[in-house]
Amino acid sequence: MIQAKFSLKESHIQFIEQCNQYGFKDKSDVVRTAIDRLFAELTQQRLRESAALYADIYEEDDETREWTDAALSEWPT
Repeated sequence: MIQAKFSLKESHIQFIEQCNQYGFKDKSDVVRTAIDRLFAELTQQRLRESAALYADIYEEDDETREWTDAALSEWPT
């Protein structure tokens, strides 16, 4: 595994020092879990923003709504 060096606030260090109390096997596990969760959260946020944009386009553009509705009517049920 690759190692990295970075700076943390004292409160972060205190939390990481208590990693075993939260069920983590070590300090690295805490950091990896936090990064994985942040990545998943940011991905979900981008998906929500994209969906909202498509919903706005769908509502405002008659042509887009027509071809979307036409495609849906042909979708197998």
